[in-house]
Amino acid sequence: MTLSTPARQVPADRLHTVIDSPVGPLTLVAAGDALVGLSMSEQRHAPAPGWFGEPADGPDSEPLAEASQQLREYFNGERTEFDIPLSLEGTEFQRRVWAALREIGYGETISYGQLADRIGQPSASRAVGLANGRNPIGIIVPCHRVVGSDGSLTGYGGGIERKRYLLSHEQRVSGQTLA
Repeated sequence: MTLSTPARQVPADRLHTVIDSPVGPLTLVAAGDALVGLSMSEQRHAPAPGWFGEPADGPDSEPLAEASQQLREYFNGERTEFDIPLSLEGTEFQRRVWAALREIGYGETISYGQLADRIGQPSASRAVGLANGRNPIGIIVPCHRVVGSDGSLTGYGGGIERKRYLLSHEQRVSGQTLA
């Protein structure tokens, strides 16, 4: 008797596209009218390939086209906030952390402990770090703005060099300096 693992179903409503960026290729994933994922190449905690769904028919598929445009504007220094519909899939705690990430100002940084304070759980900085690392929509949900308590660039699923680039880019555009 042979046992087989059932094939993982590709979500029928998911579409993806890959765009170029200064930090390498970005895979954007949409479900319905919301963005559900933004993954970088060689990313820690990357979703399984089937999670991305089917390739989009073309560059005009919404909301992928809008996300692509807003990311281009971000990297060109023309956009400091994103306003595309998002659907963040995670636990209640993770969604609270990810909502708090969206409140961190462009070009600013806070520590994991400060983020834990912001969600009302000051002793949960380690759990906040784990939730931060599971952020499914990098850059747009700015987990790169969270740093170590001493200001060091610790823990970024896309790699420290990408984190450094994103923070330097935002601080250059906003005229701020790294704290």
